This record gives sequence, C-alpha cells and structure tokens, in this order.
Amino acid sequence: MEKIISFNKIKKSHIAFFTVAVVLFWIKTYVSYQIEFKLGIDDSLQKFLLAINPLSSALLFLGFALLSKNHTKKWLIIIHFLLSFLLYSNIVYYRYFTDFITVPDIVQAFSNAKGLGSSAASLMYATDIFYFTDTVILIILALTVFKKASIMKQKTFKLVFLFATGVFLFNLALAEKDRPHLLSRSFDRNYLVKYLGTYNFTILDVLQNIKLTSMRVMASSSDITTVENYRRNHYSAPNPAYFGKAKGMNVIYVSLESFQNFMIDYKMPNGQKVTPFLDSLAHDGSTFYFNNFYHQTGQGKTSDAEFLMENSLYPLSSGAAFINKDQNTYQSAPTILHQKDYTTAVFHGNYKEFWNRNVMYKQLGYEHFFDAAYYDMSKGNIKNFGMKDKPFFQESIPMLEGLKQPFYTKFITLSNHFPFEMDPGDTNFAAGDFGDAIVNNYFQSAHYMDQALKQFFDSLKADGLYDKSVIILYGDHYGISENHAEAMAKVLGVPAITPVINAKLQQVPLFIHVPGVKGGIQHQIGGEVDVRPTLLHLLGIDTKKYIEFGSDLLSPQHRNWALFRNGNYVSSKVTQINGRCYDTNTGNLKIDQTACKSINEQVINELNMSDKVVNADLLRFYTPAGFKPINPDDYQYLGPNKK
Repeated sequence: MEKIISFNKIKKSHIAFFTVAVVLFWIKTYVSYQIEFKLGIDDSLQKFLLAINPLSSALLFLGFALLSKNHTKKWLIIIHFLLSFLLYSNIVYYRYFTDFITVPDIVQAFSNAKGLGSSAASLMYATDIFYFTDTVILIILALTVFKKASIMKQKTFKLVFLFATGVFLFNLALAEKDRPHLLSRSFDRNYLVKYLGTYNFTILDVLQNIKLTSMRVMASSSDITTVENYRRNHYSAPNPAYFGKAKGMNVIYVSLESFQNFMIDYKMPNGQKVTPFLDSLAHDGSTFYFNNFYHQTGQGKTSDAEFLMENSLYPLSSGAAFINKDQNTYQSAPTILHQKDYTTAVFHGNYKEFWNRNVMYKQLGYEHFFDAAYYDMSKGNIKNFGMKDKPFFQESIPMLEGLKQPFYTKFITLSNHFPFEMDPGDTNFAAGDFGDAIVNNYFQSAHYMDQALKQFFDSLKADGLYDKSVIILYGDHYGISENHAEAMAKVLGVPAITPVINAKLQQVPLFIHVPGVKGGIQHQIGGEVDVRPTLLHLLGIDTKKYIEFGSDLLSPQHRNWALFRNGNYVSSKVTQINGRCYDTNTGNLKIDQTACKSINEQVINELNMSDKVVNADLLRFYTPAGFKPINPDDYQYLGPNKK
C-alpha cells in the first residue's frame, strides 16, 4: 500500500518529470559524445569530465521550465527538443567539418541556405532518429504517467540553479587543472567541448562574440603599434633571384575545391593516375610545386582560403570573415595591384550572394565579378554548389580574353565538392573501392577537375595568355574529413590514421608557374597565408610596408612551420596536435614534451595578433605609404547587359 501511495506521489511531482528529462538528456548527450565526436580523450580525468559536463547544461536549461507555474511540462519538452536540435545540428556539422557550430555559423547558414541542402542531406542518417527519441518518450510520459503532475514551487528553480552552477564550477575547476588557461583558447573548440560540453561551449561562444563585437568599438590607432612592431620583426625579405621576375605579368589564381595533396602522383590499384595533368605540372621543372603546403582555413572553408590568399591574414577563429567582417578595411592583393593599373576580376559559377561575395569582393577591391548570371546555368551544367568545372572554364575564357591587361584574376572551381558524386556521362574514371562512398567518389570527382584544368591550360596556351601570366593553383581546404579515417588508412596503405598523418592530410597542393622562371619541387613548409608575399615579391612589389602575417615561400628567411586555425602546427621537426608534441618524421610522441614550446608560443602570438587586426578592424588606422584606401561603393556588380 505504501509503495502505491509513493508511486502516485511521484506521478504528481513535476520534479520527478524534470529528473526524468535531465537523465534522458544526459545519457543521450554522453552517448553522442562517444559515437559522433573524436575529442581525443587521453586519461581517466578527461573521461570523467566528458561524462559529467552535459549534466550542468541539462540542469540549467531544463531548469528554466520550472519558472513556469502552469506549463512546466510543456516548457520542459520544448526546451528539451531545442537542446536536442542543437546537439543534432552539431553532429551533422561535425560529420563533415570535424568542428562545432558557432554563432557566426548560424548567420552563415542563413546567407548560404540556397546551396546547402544536398550536402547537408548526405550527412543525415536514418538512425539519427535516436537523438530525438527521448523527446518523444517525454511527450508520452507527460500525457500518461505524469498527466496530473502538480504545479511547481518557485524555490525549486533556485535549488536547481544552484546545483547546476555547483556542477559547472566543479567541472571547470577540474578542467582548468588538467588544461590551464582553457577559456583563453577560444580558437580551439575541440578542447572546449571536450572539457565543458557542447552546451556550455555555446554559452561561451555567445559571450565571446559579444566581446569581439565590442573590440571594434573600443579600438584606437594606438592598437596597431604592437602589430607593426611584430610585423617588422618577422618580415621575410624577398629572394633577389626571384624578386621582380614576373613584373608586369597577368595573375591567374585557380582555387581547387577540396583538393588534398595526397592525390598528386596517386595511382589506383589498376595503375591509373587520378590527376595526370596536375602530376605533370609537379614534375615539369618549369612550375614551382610546393609539396609541404597546408591549408589554414577555419569555418569559412573556401572563403577563408580566399581571405588568406588576398590579405595574408588568418581567418576568424569562429565563423567567416566574408560574412562577419565584410565592412572592415583591407589592403588586399587585388587592391594593391589595381592601384598599379591591374584589372581585377573574379570568375565563379555560383550566384554572387553565396558566401556574401557580392559585398566582400568590393571590400577587397575587385572591379569585376563574373558570377552565375554570366554563365549557362542549365541543368546539365550544374552540380553541387554551382557550375561544373568544364563548362565553367570553357565559358570563362572569352570573358578573360576581354579584360584589359595586365589583370589579376581568380577562378573558383566547384565540381570537386562534398559529397563528390558525379553525374552519369561526366567521367568514365572508376570510383575507388575503399569501403566508403564519400572517399570512393572523391577519386572520380578529382579526376574530372584535373581534366577541366588541362582544358583550361590548353585554352590559355592557344590564346597566348599562358606565356604572359603567373598561374597559381591551390587546394583551398581538405575534402575528406577525419570521420573517414578507416577508408583513408586503406587509401594511404597505413594501419591507421595517427595524429601526425592526419595533420599531413591537411596538405593541399600549391603550384606557381612563372613564365621564363625555372621551377621544381619545393619542400619547405608553408601555408596559405604565405602566398600573397610570395606573389607580390615575384611581381616586384616589396611587402615590407604592409601588415601581413605570411612569409615569402621563396625567401631565404622563410620560416619552416605552418599553423592551423585551431592553434596546432606542423614544422620540419615537431608537430603539435591538441597540446601534444610529436616527432614530425616518425609520428611518435616526443619524450620531451617541451620540444614544441618555442614554436607554440610563436603560433599563439601570431594568431592573437591577426585576430586583433581583423576583429578590431585595425587596418582602418594604418595606411601604408603610397596606398590609397578604397571606396567599395566604386564597384557595382550589376550583371551582364547592365550599366
């Protein structure tokens, strides 16, 4: 009889329903951490923190439902669903980007919604219903077992809030003990999620974005002085053997979508080369091929690569500069060259609003933007985010020929984009056989892009532009994420993808062809931030007076390391991944973990310096001698047949 009375009492208690909601959500979140995210859990303390960090968030957010006197159950279910949706959004996002959603990402999603559908759908699985089953269970319980739950007293929320705060502070104290200065590493989201959880990370991200917004308001001209001094001390003087060798020549950039360096010289099991044209460039002796070159993009991916190339500044730690810093002052390569009588133009087979390019390109000083409005966007010509590479290059050539020379141009390819599926008839190259559809498709897609590039080069040679132009081909970012490690181990013929191997998979190819200049394979380590000073020095423009963070790849003073946006880095001797120091050549953990300290300090300093410049818009306070700040209103992208 007492048991029946006790159970009836529980059924009428909102706190019991609340407890069920918290426990279900706690378990679901912990399971998702284990299944979906590769957080690098190293010891028992980190395992414990991973287990408890969802609790404080569940208590806090679900606890707000207790403030409602008459609709506690309804608000519990609504908040539970919203938290589940946030978790699932992070899961889907992580499956491709191996990263976590930030506030700027949400803004970017609205901006790019038109092109995201097919890629997002390919990342969703039928089994994902699991992440919402606990919400369904709560609804059923609310309509049955807890149908007559009583009204909650206000003081209950206070108790829950205090308990949630206590759990969080306990969590944070242990996290700080294991990883000192954790909260200052806002650019390393993997660390923050591992120690504090996805929900606490979201709160921190909101606070961080509020702080960054205030940085611009509070900034003054004195803030640029520290950056100037840093730049002066880390300037790489041009190599006299190459300085000015391309003076007056055209510049043609080609962004190779999602193309990783392991594809160069890669042969399928039948002996067939995947990218024979790019392979030939790597070995022709008249093109510089950098085989230790790394992408340095963040959440902005292709747009981040553009940002790095144009400005020699690092991308944002959260979100994309193309979306969030589109009103900043920049001293970009196209602006510098336009003031030296270069015509500047971009060719892109997608609509100008995608990634906010129609706004950002004006800030970067591009006179012309040939977007989808200039191309035949009929069904047979489009794929993924826009136009297929072969028709894109074919239709671009007449527009390129019509530009006044010398010109500075950029072509953004699109075909080799996740999920890398090919339309029937676009290629007869066989897919891979590595037990992973995404990885298998990648070989077909990359081969198609290689064919399109050969077609483009043949056209440049036919109309005489090849011998008048510096041509730069670069992989913009990775194509195959860490989530495909098992298949990639088969591709590379290794037992497993270790941290150092994964770091080396972030290599993307860089080709620089300068007419009349001998090239060859270059082994120095570099990244996308290094390309602008390299190009400008080839054109005979010394970059000493500009605020930039790149190091001329051809300079005798070039530093031999490249950092990643999350603070990891690769050097010729040591590689630092998630705070651990490895031998670059063997891949083994270093016995002396302080071996990475010196470069790590430089990496952190450089990221912080760049972040100050971008977040506080410091270039508005600094005008190099002979440089004229641009007025973005001078540029209008009205489309064809309009004036």
